[in-house]
Amino acid sequence: MADELELLRRANPVPVDGPHYGDGPLDHDAERRLNRLLHERPAARRRTRLAWSFAATLVVATTALALLLGGPSTTPAVAAPRPLVVRADSTPVSLRELADRAERQVTAPGAPELRKGTHVQSWSLGMSDDKPPVTLPEERVVRWKADGSHTELVVATDPRHPGRPVLRDDGDAPHLVEDGHVLSRQTYPPSWSDAPPESPPPHDTARLRAYLQEASYAGTTLTTPELLDAVDELLGHWTLGARESATLARLLAVTDGLRPVGRVTDRLGRGGMAYEYESAGTRRLLIMAPSTGAVLGLETVFTKADPEYGVKAGDVMDYSAWMR
Repeated sequence: MADELELLRRANPVPVDGPHYGDGPLDHDAERRLNRLLHERPAARRRTRLAWSFAATLVVATTALALLLGGPSTTPAVAAPRPLVVRADSTPVSLRELADRAERQVTAPGAPELRKGTHVQSWSLGMSDDKPPVTLPEERVVRWKADGSHTELVVATDPRHPGRPVLRDDGDAPHLVEDGHVLSRQTYPPSWSDAPPESPPPHDTARLRAYLQEASYAGTTLTTPELLDAVDELLGHWTLGARESATLARLLAVTDGLRPVGRVTDRLGRGGMAYEYESAGTRRLLIMAPSTGAVLGLETVFTKADPEYGVKAGDVMDYSAWMR
């Protein structure tokens, strides 16, 4: 199947990598192609050169939205990620074995240390009852300073398609933005809270379970889906070191329902071991580094269709890929 984004880029008279992109004038070739795209709109041809540049942007956006929202059989212009596929020739590694490997890394030279802050790529499915679902990719970087303040930068980007426009639905109106477009940039004042997940995670499994339970505001013992959500919350605040990764791996090794399924390549091209948990309507896939036990990613996939929201079985609901 042809890549709709590639077709869109070919039709775009002002490509992202073109020398006249932005507010500058179009070259002769771009003007000719734009004129061909607008041949049924004679009024547009009577506008000034500046208006032509503005019209070009509108044509690209309109074409993109037509591809995105053109009807029930139309493939979205920005394709949703496919579920990760476990290698058929790989041998699953139990979480207990992975935890043992992680423990051996704690005293290894150059073992990573705990750091407050996070760097994560994420994909999430935007759904409504009157529009097709769309996948919204973004990257978030949180860095803490010595005075207790921190900054958060969120940009629209998709590493699967570097340099290409990225879909957003801000204000409930799907539209394309440039790769690397800043969605938000904020600085927060110092915070001295010692409540989870602001406080450092502990180094034994019993205390870590209680910590994650408090961080997720759960009043009772965490279920496996709640525990995975709490891990997501933890990694939204901390980049774990070798000791913390080993403790988390040991906790996951005694968690009900997490089944080793084999080796995968994650969305950033890293090799990992996958652990699956299935519940009503969804499948969670936890991806961990095979030698250190560090959590690389977490994927949620629909296993049942939801026609009301245009969701099909196999659609990726959300995915996060954490980096150091």
